[in-house]
Amino acid sequence: MAGILSAAALIVEVPLYFLYSGPPPDSNVLARLLVGILALAFLIVFATAFRELVKAVSPSHEWVGTLAFASGLVYATITLVSSGLEAGAVIAADHPIDPTIAVTGTYVLYGTIGRVMLALFLIALGYGVSRTNLLPRWTGRSALVLAAANLAFVPSLFFGNNPAHFYAANGWGTTAFMGAIFSYWLLGLGISTCRSANHNSTPAPSPALQH
Repeated sequence: MAGILSAAALIVEVPLYFLYSGPPPDSNVLARLLVGILALAFLIVFATAFRELVKAVSPSHEWVGTLAFASGLVYATITLVSSGLEAGAVIAADHPIDPTIAVTGTYVLYGTIGRVMLALFLIALGYGVSRTNLLPRWTGRSALVLAAANLAFVPSLFFGNNPAHFYAANGWGTTAFMGAIFSYWLLGLGISTCRSANHNSTPAPSPALQH
């Protein structure tokens, strides 16, 4: 459920970045940051639960669950710091600003650093799923594909700071596009996890009923 709630919040957040062509009003920026903060809180819960799930299913692969938890926590922390920097700049400004441009400290945090940490989280999750078979096979494979896509955006820090450019350090491809893909993938993963849990918790028919 934490995965589904995190994905739902991210799905709501991303379109809020595209409502205005110029500097958005403070209400827009603060609303999307608040939604994003809630999404990251649920993501931390999801990463923690994934570690415990791997530990329960295959104790020998506990290190993989721990790696997924640690990298997921670092990714959430980095993004939360970026959100705090943006919110502070917007609150302090006496006129509307576009924090995706004005707050330079977030360029690499949202971009290259965030992409590396999210890729590490996805690699650990994908490897853990493939080794333990605790979720359907597509979840592990898709996690690795998505990790590769994130790594493809790591060099974006060399391509300027125009958010209208797809591959800029703070470009819409590096941040919003990859965030949108991750949110829908996380939604599918959360639904698949719930379905797997419900299936595995269904009690088997008693021998008397079988006869």
